[in-house]
Amino acid sequence: MLPTKLSGYCLATVVLLNTTIGICASGADEVRELASQFEQEVTRRLNVPPEEQERYAHLLKLALDEAHVSNVPPEFFLLVDRSPHVQAAMIEWKAPDGTFHLIGATPVSTGQPGMYEHFVTPLGVYEHRVANLDFRSKGTPNQFGIRGYGAEGMRIFDFGWAKAPKGWGDYGISRLRLQVHATDPDRLDRRLGTPQSEGCVRTTASFNVFLDNHGILDGDYDKAAAQGHTPNVLSPTREQTPWSGRYLVVVDSGRQQKPAWARTSPPGLETARSHIRRGTGGR
Repeated sequence: MLPTKLSGYCLATVVLLNTTIGICASGADEVRELASQFEQEVTRRLNVPPEEQERYAHLLKLALDEAHVSNVPPEFFLLVDRSPHVQAAMIEWKAPDGTFHLIGATPVSTGQPGMYEHFVTPLGVYEHRVANLDFRSKGTPNQFGIRGYGAEGMRIFDFGWAKAPKGWGDYGISRLRLQVHATDPDRLDRRLGTPQSEGCVRTTASFNVFLDNHGILDGDYDKAAAQGHTPNVLSPTREQTPWSGRYLVVVDSGRQQKPAWARTSPPGLETARSHIRRGTGGR
């Protein structure tokens, strides 16, 4: 884990995918096609306005700068805004000229403090490595009938142990197994867009499959495969990309109210009380 303070904004050159001015020629066509596939394949999407895309590009660049990984080559990043008033994930592409492009956005659920063993999803930049090998959901319910890791076959993206604020007791710092994973499609999917998890990042099944099939976070896995050590967790239908990334970046935009573009949950949404454990469910 590479921590970041995220204490403010810094300027970044931003080029939006829905514009034609100044887009870097190298890789632009492939990235536009990926954005089109996102529209077709991800069932719950957020329409992030251009000015908000710029705001999140600033936050992403700041996080990478403070984590000393700003000089990484062109690749994809998974950016998550843990703000209770946003709860969104965005796939960003860093172009060869250093500009950031939004591929697509979707509602997620991050940590909901106030209950035992519930953490606040920690801020920072987290590397996705084969040292913390991903695995697949068995689709089995826990003792509460919750399929916390989603349907059978969903991929759990594992970022290893991370320091995170406890949401109970003394509210001190403890350790959380930080993961990005699908959630129960029948009982918890509709609650995405609000804080619900024990500290991990919950997503829809379609977004999980998109990350999986398009190799968005598979940079280190591709490196291992090139050296003759292909991890078994990789999907046989996966489309390889030269832009496969390695980083989950968690930020907090500090919103005081929910922006219109992030409003996906029905009014009066009841808080989910899921108690999920590794192996039978998700966090």
